[in-house]
Amino acid sequence: MSHVTRAPRRSGGLPWIGHTPEYVRDPQAFMARQHERYGPVSEARMLGDDWTMLIGPDACEQAFRNADKAFASGPGWGRLVGPFFHRGLMLLDFEEHHRHRRALQGAFTRAHVAAYTDALQDPVATTIAQWPAGSTQRVYDLLKTLTLGVATEVFMGESDADPDELAEVNRAFVDCVQAATTLVRVPLPGTRWRRAQDGRRRLEEFFGSRLAARRERPGDDLFSVLATLTDDDGALVLSDADVVNHMIFLLMAAHDTSTITVSTMVQLLGQHPEWQERCRAEAMTLGERPSLEDLEGLVDLDLVMREALRIVPPVPVVARETVKDTEVLGVPIPAGRFVAVMLHHTHHMPEIWTDPDRFDPERFSPERREDARHRHAWDPFGGGVHKCLGLVFARHEVLTIVAHLLRTRTWRVDPAYVAPLSYVSLPFPTDGLPVTMHRLQPAPA
Repeated sequence: MSHVTRAPRRSGGLPWIGHTPEYVRDPQAFMARQHERYGPVSEARMLGDDWTMLIGPDACEQAFRNADKAFASGPGWGRLVGPFFHRGLMLLDFEEHHRHRRALQGAFTRAHVAAYTDALQDPVATTIAQWPAGSTQRVYDLLKTLTLGVATEVFMGESDADPDELAEVNRAFVDCVQAATTLVRVPLPGTRWRRAQDGRRRLEEFFGSRLAARRERPGDDLFSVLATLTDDDGALVLSDADVVNHMIFLLMAAHDTSTITVSTMVQLLGQHPEWQERCRAEAMTLGERPSLEDLEGLVDLDLVMREALRIVPPVPVVARETVKDTEVLGVPIPAGRFVAVMLHHTHHMPEIWTDPDRFDPERFSPERREDARHRHAWDPFGGGVHKCLGLVFARHEVLTIVAHLLRTRTWRVDPAYVAPLSYVSLPFPTDGLPVTMHRLQPAPA
């Protein structure tokens, strides 16, 4: 541990709730002010608790590296969504986390990801083909339904899932995620906390009622893989509760984060038609059922995806709690302190990114590689041992959806449009991203 040089500086805020409204209204503006006034390590009150804010790549790196094992993910996220995603991989720590992550890696081998990617193609193409054309639609809402349906088919092998049941499951996920920043954290009728508790029960019923069938008649889907993982002696690695807990978390992560990323890409490509045409030309080389190898060869679409993830990271803040006294950049942090690792701000720092508010996918090109200016300049999937396990699949899911859109649709978005993002939970546009999509006319023979 390095020498302690100074005590953390503390910002003000409203009684009890502190800076919660400022964060929910505009997290990037809040982080920028906090960083400018109080430095990379400071204290602030949020949701009735004292939090240590880590802002900037150097501070975030120390939490992600976690050299002295002082930062725990489970109790940090547990303060926000613990009752609704408990025992998911993100909420496990140290040896237990290592054991479960190692088991789950068996479901994300290259062979499995290739199979999942292949299974994406038909449901994505079929669903997009059914979208209305020529009228303004809330694209984010369409994408949310699409990604949940795809996740259910690919991860659970249910191609004939009941749409009404899927709508209930989607609502349950939304309710669980949106409880993160609620101020009323008791299950009173009509509160977000109560809706989240009801949503968690619905998700447990949804997965629990299907588990026995997956073990008896497993398929190639993620649910079957997790349900049938065995050790060298042939014993099941994961209990029934483990499988359900991991599926709830993985399915949430698989469709919620992908939805906002695709939504951001749709907006940006609509506002920059030159990039839309550039990416469309690339998508047209893929064919109707791109493989894992095909998607890995994309260049322009990958640049746009990376830029979208920089501009709107799906998880703008990572939560931790210190399990023992530690320090970051010479600033002491006591045991039992909630810690917010605010990676969103790093994505917009002019010290790292040229003109950071401008859409500029070329900043990720081999010639420029602005993301290489710091090891943690670009962290849309988190960092350290808790870095997203499914990030490779997530990349291919996003690229698959956007490629199918580009092959069949064309659209424009007003360059002056600014998505009204809500940060009550993970970011989403409150207006649903209204866009008019037209069917792409085939080129003359």
